[in-house]
Amino acid sequence: MQYTIRRVPPAIDDALRRKATAEGTSLNQAAIDALRRGAGLTDQPPAFHDLDFLAGTWVEDPKFDEAIADQDRVDLQLWK
Repeated sequence: MQYTIRRVPPAIDDALRRKATAEGTSLNQAAIDALRRGAGLTDQPPAFHDLDFLAGTWVEDPKFDEAIADQDRVDLQLWK
């Protein structure tokens, strides 16, 4: 089967070309792979990078721990 897709936005064109270059494949194969993922026809779940910027950023803060210490206490009267 062959498709002709018109008016591909520049951002999509750039992303597909970068993906093809990074994976060492053709632009055609990168587009087919993107269509396959978009149609849900892959065994792999989609990779989400929504919170990647937080990875490895934890900083110990004793003052914060002290401020929320009350949240760690269990009120036994409420759990009877």
